[in-house]
Amino acid sequence: MSSKEALSSEVQKLPMMPIRDMVIFPHMMTPFVVGRESSVRALEEALNGDRRIFLATQHDATVDDPGTDDIYQVGTIGNIVQSVKMPDGNIKVLVEGVERARATELNDEDGFFVASVRTGSALLEMTPQVEALVQKVHSLFEQYVKLQQSLNYETMAASVRLDEPAKLADMIAANLQLRIDEKQELLEVFAPEQRLSRVADTLETAIEKLNMDRTIQSRVKRQMERAQKEYYLNEKIKAIQKELGRGEKNEFDDLKKKIEAAGMPKEAFDKAMQELKKLEAMPPMSAESTVSRNYLDWLLAVPWKKKSKEIRSIEHAEKVLNLDHYGLDKIKDRILEFLAVRQLVKNPKGSILCFVGPPGVGKTSLGMSIAKATGRKFVRMSLGGVRDEAEIRGHRRTYIGALPGQIIQSMKKAGTKNPVIMLDEIDKMASDFRGDPASAMLEVLDPEQNNSFQDHYLDVEYDLSQVLFVATANVLHTIPGPLQDRMEILRLSGYTEIEKLEIAKQYLLKKQLEGTGLTEKQIVFSDDALREIIRSYTREAGVRSLEREIGNVCRKVARRVVKNGPKHKEEVTKDNLADFLGVARFRDSQVHEKSEVGLVTGLAWTEVGGSILQTEVQVLDGKGKLTTTGQLGDVMQESAQAALSYVRSRAHHLGLGKDFYRNIDIHVHVPEGAIPKDGPSAGITLATALSSALTKIPVRREVAMTGEVTLRGKVLAIGGLKEKLLAAHRAGIFEAILPADNRKDLADLPELLKSSMKLHFVENMDEVLQIALEGKLPELKEETPEAIGVPLTGSVQTVVTHQ
Repeated sequence: MSSKEALSSEVQKLPMMPIRDMVIFPHMMTPFVVGRESSVRALEEALNGDRRIFLATQHDATVDDPGTDDIYQVGTIGNIVQSVKMPDGNIKVLVEGVERARATELNDEDGFFVASVRTGSALLEMTPQVEALVQKVHSLFEQYVKLQQSLNYETMAASVRLDEPAKLADMIAANLQLRIDEKQELLEVFAPEQRLSRVADTLETAIEKLNMDRTIQSRVKRQMERAQKEYYLNEKIKAIQKELGRGEKNEFDDLKKKIEAAGMPKEAFDKAMQELKKLEAMPPMSAESTVSRNYLDWLLAVPWKKKSKEIRSIEHAEKVLNLDHYGLDKIKDRILEFLAVRQLVKNPKGSILCFVGPPGVGKTSLGMSIAKATGRKFVRMSLGGVRDEAEIRGHRRTYIGALPGQIIQSMKKAGTKNPVIMLDEIDKMASDFRGDPASAMLEVLDPEQNNSFQDHYLDVEYDLSQVLFVATANVLHTIPGPLQDRMEILRLSGYTEIEKLEIAKQYLLKKQLEGTGLTEKQIVFSDDALREIIRSYTREAGVRSLEREIGNVCRKVARRVVKNGPKHKEEVTKDNLADFLGVARFRDSQVHEKSEVGLVTGLAWTEVGGSILQTEVQVLDGKGKLTTTGQLGDVMQESAQAALSYVRSRAHHLGLGKDFYRNIDIHVHVPEGAIPKDGPSAGITLATALSSALTKIPVRREVAMTGEVTLRGKVLAIGGLKEKLLAAHRAGIFEAILPADNRKDLADLPELLKSSMKLHFVENMDEVLQIALEGKLPELKEETPEAIGVPLTGSVQTVVTHQ
């Protein structure tokens, strides 16, 4: 066999049309629609000439305006057999491929491509080897057509009975199910012998793929037949067992026994039996069967009658609570009262407690202690960030993947019907388009309703009345009023320095020693060191940061023990504390160093406990404008307006001119401007700062104050007194001015505050100024009938204690 191939030296210039998603081979009759303007022009040029056109395929069919680099160089010279213009402006064309050619040059002329092409000439001698190759291609193509169901065997077999090898190769290549780039590769082979060989290889690969596909299809079919056979036999076995009267299968017998033994109420029992009958009638492999079985499993998993045996010993409970927590006497008393009632009443209603307080004071761990003290199971349920009502009530079974809500899941986790369920961060719930979970909690936390709680998934009433719910929150204002009304609110305040010291010695230190693998012989903390950590490294209401800092010291000591051996011992004192924790983060006192004009120390309440709030007032030349800065909220800005109105009403008594405010601007600023501040309790602080700035009399630096002020100068009660005084004490302030109406709150104050602070209880603003200002106001003792404010007569009630 010999073959010879060469491109002719003759160059033909033909209009050229780029085509998409097809490769046109010689000897093919191909219809297609022409729509692009450049292609229409090329077609018209060909029709006006000898009806010959060069057709080449685009690299990327998505390109609407291809350039010379976007088109394959090898294409087919076609003869336009027929062209019909359609109503939409496109032209339907029937083209017959004549011969393959290579474009040596492409030019854009008058809006269409003109190609300079050279055709390929090939000479092929019909040797025995070529005849054998032709026979092989015939045989392979017949196999391919039989396997490829999209091709008609009779038509294809007739079309390839050709004696010309070149024409045979092109005809088969045109009918193969190949990618565009694979067909283009076959088109670019000019030598007939080589083309036949490539077609034979391509056919063998395609036949192998088709045989593999057929094998996989038959395997899938057999598997489907096996599943149908199993279903048929299962149904037949059921029918035979029914005829023989042998009853249900063992699995259904077991389920029935479990349902009867679960202790369900009548409604739930009837529902479970009804679901069991439906399950028996369903095909085992059906989707509905799985849903029904899961529902029965949940009904059986929820505790209906199993209860924890309660420990009702008050002595045991008191011992456990004192072992786990220091202080918190009110909370402990409430828990012991709850246990006392349990002893006297046979079936008491469930209790819903809500611990409100700053982070780190032990709210969550207190719930665990309650469970331990009462011998109940403990389950914690975090509500922070819950926005979907279905998280509480569950999804209905019509949804794919439906599950019960968190309440029922918690009951399953507990395994008893009387656990302690901790509803952590109940103030962090939110609502959106999926519903309001806080509203769903109304039924859960109502002792009058939760004995018939209905989860959407279970769809039967469930008794939650024996559950002890303990909720925790940092603030109350984000909890809806109706939900607050259903809970017993117990407030946890921040700890005093003495309490923190005892907590560190009795609990935190032991916990951190255990966590770092140290013994009491390897590290010793002095009381002064712990006190210094509390004062200089942590300023918080709780003890989380304190525990972290103790852990930080323990880890550094652990490293030294590993390095120097197990006998190494470290004593942590106030003097060497900086070696472990670095420079102190807080000063001993946050109070300004000296008494200044227009600078007052106020007391504020925050979600994380109390804090001190410096308030500054500056008087400038101006036109009577009041400016407030420091991110003050609306209520606090109104307090500033009220304080200024009070000062104007007392201008005569403060030694100020009648129209003093007309020629000045007043600027009120509360530092730490990045933190939003609001509330009315800064009223007397603002009024004192304004009075000081206008009279040029300094305010005593060692005095802090809190209270709401009215236009007439009356001082009204405030909240969060304990937290505020604790903040003052932490900051080294031991004297405070408070509203007289808050005298009743003295009972709630720790002994440390009562014994170390000097508290002034006042009824009006004039009394505040008498105590707070360093110098006496000259006109303050005069009584003027025309004065608008309250009379100056009044008794300043002071609780003087030892500092």
